[in-house]
Amino acid sequence: MKAVILAGGLGTRISEETWKKPKPMIEIGGKPILWHIMKHYSVHDINEFVICCGYKGYLIKEYFANYFLHNSDVTFDIKNDKIEVIHKKSSESWIVTLVDTGENTMTGGRIKRINKLVDETFCLTYGDGVSDIDISSSVKTHTKNQLHATMTVVQPKNRFGRVQIENEKIVEFKEKPDGGNDWINGGFFVFEPAVFDYLENDETILEREPLEKLSREKQLGMYKHKGFWQSMDTFREKQLLEELWSKEKAPWKTW
Repeated sequence: MKAVILAGGLGTRISEETWKKPKPMIEIGGKPILWHIMKHYSVHDINEFVICCGYKGYLIKEYFANYFLHNSDVTFDIKNDKIEVIHKKSSESWIVTLVDTGENTMTGGRIKRINKLVDETFCLTYGDGVSDIDISSSVKTHTKNQLHATMTVVQPKNRFGRVQIENEKIVEFKEKPDGGNDWINGGFFVFEPAVFDYLENDETILEREPLEKLSREKQLGMYKHKGFWQSMDTFREKQLLEELWSKEKAPWKTW
């Protein structure tokens, strides 16, 4: 099974970092968040990836082009123009296909462009969010329901803490609670190739007409994930993930 990762957006809300690199290449603990996502899929024996590149996609290509060297000890014999890998460190069993899907292409359009590379059930997620979701379980749920698509839904934590008010006075402060009864799109989809028929062109936004139509036709299932999930839309959220990693409390580190 392949995992498709959307990695081509501009990431304008985290411009502190994305002026120089695509958002999936922003590092958490010295590794791109894209790497963290792929490591989690790999835990579930999904090691073949199709990455939909766009904005500054050449940096993603350069990262994987040099991945072997970055993870090995190397001797550069400049005098004799030779390179010798003296100690190859363990590396991932990944097959990675990088596709330029256009800088301004929408999410559905990016998926449409990789149609010929996917001919069976596949996973798909965004390149800017991490989770400890049980991907194997989500795939089993998808297979059991026999629908065109399954979307993981999550209940994110509220951004701000809450206060309890009695008689026009604040009587208690409460920590940032979970999202209550509100379920949102958490990515980590499982799709059948039939989904490509719902994608029209580069302007197609996956989260609008395609998913709405699948829902109307009762072809969109859900997988509830009540564990850790965090997108990285802002610099503040990047700092949150970095802090969890540095304290060795990163729930998404399942490998």
